[in-house]
Amino acid sequence: MTPTPPPSAASTTPSRLPASIWALGFVSLLMDVSSEMIHSLLPVFMVTVLGTSVWAVGLIEGAAEATAMIVKVFSGVLSDWWGKRKPLALLGYGLGAASKPLFALATSTGLVLVARLTDRVGKGLRGAPRDALVADLAPPGMRGAAFGLRQSLDTVGAFLGPLLAMGLMLLWANDFRAIFWVAVVPGFMAVALLLFGVKEPESERPVAATRTNPISRVNLKRLPAAYWRVVAIGAVFTLARFSEAFLLLRALQFGLPVAFAPLVLIGMNVVYSLGAYPFGKLSDRVSHTALLGWGLVVLIAADLLLAISGHVAALAAGVVLWGLHMAMTQGLLAAMVADTAPSDLRGTAFGFFNLLSGLAMLVASTLAGVLWDQLGAPMTFVMGAVFSLLALGLIIGWRGDVGAVKA
Repeated sequence: MTPTPPPSAASTTPSRLPASIWALGFVSLLMDVSSEMIHSLLPVFMVTVLGTSVWAVGLIEGAAEATAMIVKVFSGVLSDWWGKRKPLALLGYGLGAASKPLFALATSTGLVLVARLTDRVGKGLRGAPRDALVADLAPPGMRGAAFGLRQSLDTVGAFLGPLLAMGLMLLWANDFRAIFWVAVVPGFMAVALLLFGVKEPESERPVAATRTNPISRVNLKRLPAAYWRVVAIGAVFTLARFSEAFLLLRALQFGLPVAFAPLVLIGMNVVYSLGAYPFGKLSDRVSHTALLGWGLVVLIAADLLLAISGHVAALAAGVVLWGLHMAMTQGLLAAMVADTAPSDLRGTAFGFFNLLSGLAMLVASTLAGVLWDQLGAPMTFVMGAVFSLLALGLIIGWRGDVGAVKA
């Protein structure tokens, strides 16, 4: 029998994103519903119920996000060494789900810190392997769209969670703890969907191949200069974009009732969700540098509105612009990491990217809290605008398209 000739490259190029990428998006959606039901109320809960200072809120938020991003280094390296992404992602989502009851049980700032760090360790464990899994599953010419889709679905959860939290706050007379208990359910649903709905592709490494240390000197030299430029820009971006907890606290200063505080994250994440996928697709066709630059211009405008004006319309406009900035830049940065790193080092590449961003988040959120307590809320947002200008100058200072090298 005459063997069937292999299909041409054109005929094997997928025209749509794989089902597992959609499933990963819905996993993110469910976990974000769970997390944001809690996080949209947590700063207000800490300040009004537990009596926590704003400085301490900033320190806890910074430490939590820094923990997540630092853990991503180790999970990313391990996923490259092992050649498996899904088991680590499953462990991370499971730990995140298991941490949720601790928030409902918290009677002190200390237990909130334990719960927040446990939750973020889970996020760190799943983050780099999940992003590397998206890159492994996506056709090379559709990586921007793949990351944009996952980010878009993730962000749908990020506004559904606060929306549900706000409704329950009104229904249950501001019963924070009851809402925190409800948040446990979608967290465990996310774990089940990942377990049964996502299929990991076969590793590109031969079965008999010897495992090597992904962070050995030889392997680190394989990460090109274009990748390290993306890492540097991502860190400065994070300095400019401190924790969204400060948006919630700023809203209270504008006179927003406690029960309506989640409206801030709802508005931001609706814009983020609607924009992430279209901007992700756009990033596959346009200059990365230009899109990043315009995203920073939008963030500067948001910071200035939130710093200068005390009118509720300025709050609304600032929140919308903040979400638009996220839509323009976050999926793009992830795609740039995937594009500039070798396929067998993608987990490590995402890990180092998030390590530097995590340290920047710790600095930014702590500094934001100190400025808030010592000089007032407007200076916190002025600081964000200053760091945004620094990041914009860094992008302009590099010639060519930052991160344009393809894997």
